Amino acid sequence: MLYFDHCASTPPYDEVVQTMMEVMKSVYANPSSLHRAGADADKLIERSRSVFAERLQATHGNWLFTSGGTESNNLAIKGVARQYAGRGKHLITTQIEHASVYESFAQLEQEGFRVTYLPVSKTGHVRIEQLEDALTEETILVSIMHVNNEIGTIQPIEQIGRLLQRFPKVIFHVDAVQSISKLPIQIKDWGIDLLSGSSHKLRGPKGVGFLFVREGVSLYPMLTGGTQENGFRAGTQNVPAIVASAKALRMSMESMAQRESKMMRLKQMLVKLIGEIPELKLNGAEPAASHIIHFSYPGMKPEVVIHMLEQHGIMASTKSACSSKDDKPSRVLLAIGASHEQAAGGVRISLGDEHEERDISALAAGLRHVVEQLKPLERRLI
Repeated sequence: MLYFDHCASTPPYDEVVQTMMEVMKSVYANPSSLHRAGADADKLIERSRSVFAERLQATHGNWLFTSGGTESNNLAIKGVARQYAGRGKHLITTQIEHASVYESFAQLEQEGFRVTYLPVSKTGHVRIEQLEDALTEETILVSIMHVNNEIGTIQPIEQIGRLLQRFPKVIFHVDAVQSISKLPIQIKDWGIDLLSGSSHKLRGPKGVGFLFVREGVSLYPMLTGGTQENGFRAGTQNVPAIVASAKALRMSMESMAQRESKMMRLKQMLVKLIGEIPELKLNGAEPAASHIIHFSYPGMKPEVVIHMLEQHGIMASTKSACSSKDDKPSRVLLAIGASHEQAAGGVRISLGDEHEERDISALAAGLRHVVEQLKPLERRLI
């Protein structure tokens, strides 16, 4: 089987699996316990925080461990909104955020916050001038993703951070789930106050997220109880998974430059081959991440395409895994001006370390076979 769904989850490194097993066997004490075994577990967590700080060049804040990217996004957004509501109740995000961000803002609207959902261009990019126009004296939070999880659009985070430095009351959150270990990120230089990530997107274990919180920024906790994670998130930490996540981050960051170059070459090859199939329409435009290719088959249900590709030994996806069972047209594609048919027929290909040119050729051949089989049924299955 050829696995082209790395945006949803990645296969863990063998070394990561081994590390997790070793820690599970040998370090099983509660890291909050006062005895030596508890202290040993706590030291491993603190060492893991240091790895995140060093590898992502952000030592000027706290690194919190959560249950995943969704919790990190929820904690960042709701935590800031509820903590700083006394300063103002205006929040800004975009129309194309991941569901964990988008639905967090929708929930905050029900609590009385006012949210501006910035439109994007036809290429899926935020316009800096529109963000500037949206800022008010009541704005306390701007949350904009680095790389879109469906079409791969790279947002101008550095320019946004530079703009927001003129508004010291505004806290800047970046969902970097799809960009960490794929693209360079300068947390301090770009003025990022909060940054979310997820271990299983960078070949680590599932069930671990992380959240950078700049010094001086406080969060209203979503989970209360103990004082773990600097009081921002109560609950016993998952020591084996946290240590394994630090291992995955280190390994993925060390190979980032080589992987970026290789994936861009494979992406360009696949984009060219998809462009030769007239029934398929590519979505998004540069600048975009090298590991994501998105296309639509207008007039065809994407799950039909996905299941037929699987018959050819190819696994792909529709939109984000969190929303893949939702049969509504893609909110992201509608936001970039796609037709209803195009937005309802999207398929996402996401590349990984194991892919080579032969895999891209096999994928393109599979797509051609599927299209030839489905052409007689166009506009009947949507």
